[in-house]
Amino acid sequence: MTYIAKPKLRHPSLETNKVGYTRRDYEGKVSTLCAGCGHDSISAAIVQACWELDIEPHRVAKLSGIGCSSKTPDYFLGASHGFNTVHGRMPSVLTGANLANRDLLYLGVSGDGDSASIGLGQFAHAMRRGVRMAYIVENNGVYGLTKGQFSATADSGSKSKKGVINSDSPVDLVAMALQLGATYVGRGFSGNKQQLVPLIKGAMAHGGAAFIDVISPCVAFNNHPGSTKSYDYVREHNEAVSRIDFITERSEITAEIAPGEVVDVRQHDGSLLRLRSLHPEYDATDRYGAMAYMQAHQQRGEVLTGLLYVDPLATDLHTAMNTSGRALNALEVADLCPGLAALDKINASLR
Repeated sequence: MTYIAKPKLRHPSLETNKVGYTRRDYEGKVSTLCAGCGHDSISAAIVQACWELDIEPHRVAKLSGIGCSSKTPDYFLGASHGFNTVHGRMPSVLTGANLANRDLLYLGVSGDGDSASIGLGQFAHAMRRGVRMAYIVENNGVYGLTKGQFSATADSGSKSKKGVINSDSPVDLVAMALQLGATYVGRGFSGNKQQLVPLIKGAMAHGGAAFIDVISPCVAFNNHPGSTKSYDYVREHNEAVSRIDFITERSEITAEIAPGEVVDVRQHDGSLLRLRSLHPEYDATDRYGAMAYMQAHQQRGEVLTGLLYVDPLATDLHTAMNTSGRALNALEVADLCPGLAALDKINASLR
């Protein structure tokens, strides 16, 4: 029944946020994905996060590539700007859009095939350049649209639905994001909305390149015994480094808190991210410590989730390139064509 449009009528008593929108205003079309697909849970988490952040839908630009995951932007933020790019090229298109209009909030949605295979180079350069965006990979370890072959993120030794054992080493996008310079890195599980929503809220409000790898089981091809991306496996092996709340900018909050219980990180835009640490020894502001910690738990067969790293003083590509403070479509002729004297000065500096 996915061809049926959602009704436009809504109950008058639905709760609205500070900008006057109900949660339904952040939804999109009816999903055409398989019933129980983890990607639909991620879409629901994005809807909830944007509603709680009081974001006006038209301020968001959502971009995707090709694959089951890249279909999902059609299922949330129906009133936002959207662009479905070619396979693996979403980061480049998003970078160009971001440079042209810095006034929008950029949300890139991709998959393990789209970002870890054909788009791996695109992913790497977006991370190292510090493009300000929330980059979400919906990771199920298979190519769902082409009937369940292993993707580049499938763990070595994992078993396919047909019983084939994967012998290739996996691409770990979280480790790559940490190494390449992303300033907000997390991993979530589509089956844990309580953790995923604040992770997405933090990424949307972050001042630099934010990356979240979300384990999202494919119910059709990768949700069986032997798969390390199934619902049962992730639930049994999930090791959360933190329990997260996202607190919007407000007057200062003071509290007497014992060392190791809570870490407060002030974001570049002034908002506050509060981490209630389940592991007192874990420091989410230590990039190399996060890499070592993640690898140690990976060797134990544990799926580490939560906010793994955040740079509280993150900058973005606009800062590095000293670009215009206004979107290009807002610049006047005088800004774009400063005149012959300005051109002569530039030419003289190059002689």
